[in-house]
Amino acid sequence: MEVKARKSLFVCGVVLLLILSLALAGCSSAPGQGEKVTGDAGEGGQQDPGKGSRSGAVMIQIKGSDSEVNLVQKLAEEFMAENPQVQIAVTGGGSGVGIAAIIDGTIDIANSSRPMKNEEIEKARANGIDPVPVRFAVDGIAVIVNEKNPVGTLSVEEIGAIYRGEIKNWSAVGGANAKINLFGRQSNSGTYVFFMESVLKGDYSPEMRNMGGNADIVEAVKSDVTGIGYVAIGYTKEGDSIRPGLKVLNVSQEKGKPGVTPVELSNITSGAYPITRPLYQFVAGQPQGALRDFVLFELSEKGQEIVLGQGFYPLSDADREFNKNSLK
Repeated sequence: MEVKARKSLFVCGVVLLLILSLALAGCSSAPGQGEKVTGDAGEGGQQDPGKGSRSGAVMIQIKGSDSEVNLVQKLAEEFMAENPQVQIAVTGGGSGVGIAAIIDGTIDIANSSRPMKNEEIEKARANGIDPVPVRFAVDGIAVIVNEKNPVGTLSVEEIGAIYRGEIKNWSAVGGANAKINLFGRQSNSGTYVFFMESVLKGDYSPEMRNMGGNADIVEAVKSDVTGIGYVAIGYTKEGDSIRPGLKVLNVSQEKGKPGVTPVELSNITSGAYPITRPLYQFVAGQPQGALRDFVLFELSEKGQEIVLGQGFYPLSDADREFNKNSLK
């Protein structure tokens, strides 16, 4: 009986060790710089988003700005086509979501249409992460109305007054006698913050409808003759034309001055259009390996051609100097 009992205990111990080993093998770590995927999909590995599976691939996780998500997805697709050993997953959620994820160490790159705040950088460093900023494109914030709206030009001052709720009727700016319906982003959006600080210089009207993304604002304005919205310039285009149903307003720096369109590249590069900004990515430390290769691809001539093809604008000399100082 004693021998049988010992054999039973030995067998139970082996089974317990086997269960623990399997459980540990099933745990996955947070993505890091160039994390290697060691298995194929279906055999314990991670599946390449939209590309099937590849054994031994390097995984890069990118999250953040809704304004940037389509552009970065396109850049990632082109890079993966040339580098089949690399998998890149790109998701949105807003600049604030991406920055929170880089602070927590759960992604490799945060897409952000605004700079990180000092307190955000401090939180990241407290977690052992030193965010490295990279500018990879330039955006003109387009102010859009319905194509049936007769207004064609607004000044920065007038746009700010409209979004603060001080101008409530289109007749006050040369339009029809109709209430202005405001469409904007949610507070976790970098575009929301940039527009508030650069154009409103105050608080948004409580009557503004906070939309989940650029595409939502575009659809809202297309279906509302009295609506106004602000979006990344790339979302206003369909091929080489403005999306049907939309009008992109000319914007003047001062009331009474001629307005400037953000649709023409020369107006962005010359600084003539008053509502422009660089688009950022924040890398979890100085990029190495495949991660560095991807960042340099975005900044390359081919990468900048993709940026332009997606309706955004290439880097200025000042942006390139910024990157030179940032990337060691």
